[in-house]
Amino acid sequence: MAVIGAAAAAQHRDVREALTEGLIQLPELHRVAVIQLLRQWSDWSRSVQRRYSDPAYNAANAYGASMRFFLLIPALLVAAVPVDAEEAERDAASIVRDAINHWRGLSSYTEMSMVIHRPDWERTMTMRAWTKGDKQSLVRVIEPKKDRGNGTLIDDNNMWTFSPKVNRVIKIPSSMMGQGWMGSDFSNKDIARADDIIEQYDHSLLATEEVDGITVYDIQSIPHEEAAVVWGREVLRIRDDHVVLKHSFYDQDGELVKSLQSLQIEEMGGRTVAKRQRMNKVETPEEWTEIRINSVEYEIDIRDSMFTLSNLRNPRD
Repeated sequence: MAVIGAAAAAQHRDVREALTEGLIQLPELHRVAVIQLLRQWSDWSRSVQRRYSDPAYNAANAYGASMRFFLLIPALLVAAVPVDAEEAERDAASIVRDAINHWRGLSSYTEMSMVIHRPDWERTMTMRAWTKGDKQSLVRVIEPKKDRGNGTLIDDNNMWTFSPKVNRVIKIPSSMMGQGWMGSDFSNKDIARADDIIEQYDHSLLATEEVDGITVYDIQSIPHEEAAVVWGREVLRIRDDHVVLKHSFYDQDGELVKSLQSLQIEEMGGRTVAKRQRMNKVETPEEWTEIRINSVEYEIDIRDSMFTLSNLRNPRD
């Protein structure tokens, strides 16, 4: 019986040391599950060892039960990891989806300025924007006078622009989606397809940290093989109140191309939003475009006729 007790104690130490060493190789979410399981097994193993002092207890049975539990541990750990990974992926996708829905709302009306900065000049436009659901949006330039009336309409996956100077509505083809929107560092696709990252990407949680009392998530988003996107991956840094702190875009070779960074965060329209965001390309750091929110309203009534080609050409707002 003494030999059996010593073997059980040695087994306990060996398993504990092996699993503890292996923990450093696991992601944080997996590590928590493994630690909980290890603690349960440790408590159970000690209770078995205490029974060796009881003559009425069958030590051989105790040792056999301990061995069966010991052999079950690897299977439990292997089974736990995929479940945690799947949950982490779902959580990451939810974080991204919630951030987009928070920024957009069910509907919204925004007054904003767009500043396009170049080393030898700077241009500012004042705009009004309406969104409804996740498929419709309209942006119209108010100032300066020479650009007044320029507009962009998005309805589902279609995008049109209108210029009063030529009095013509132009549908933007897919071949032009990568071009700059209104001469800015935002592409037409940046403006038109916010939902692509939800529908056509897989998401994984890279890290979680506390910054000034706020939980911040780093999420990597990789497009599906069949997705019609130009990026190799995107990385988002999102606060737990759904504000996107940074959105980085990488090419197919893994090189950073551009990033959108929130420079000012405030309470506006009844929620916390990024009041000022800057898009900057790596190749031209001295050039950037900022969107500055002046005012915003959420969950308002907007008629469907707002998002028509007729209203894009002849405003009735």
